[in-house]
Amino acid sequence: MYDENDLIESPLQQQYTVEGKTVEVCIYRLPDTGWTLEIVDEYNNSIVFDGEFESDQKAFDLFLKEVEQEGIESMIGPRPGASLH
Repeated sequence: MYDENDLIESPLQQQYTVEGKTVEVCIYRLPDTGWTLEIVDEYNNSIVFDGEFESDQKAFDLFLKEVEQEGIESMIGPRPGASLH
């Protein structure tokens, strides 16, 4: 059984800013798993991409592709207490 002390973080993990908007790119894995890609915005909203990646670089490349195609705004959720209507 693993715990958080077994988590391996990628050196590609970083804060990424485009047009004044910043997200935290989290890329991590456990010893016997593939890499997970998670994006955390300034409001602590989190997006975890489906599936595992065979390398941290492939995970980061997907993040960059998504930012290029959809914009960084697509990875930023609502502000706490904001109405969704």
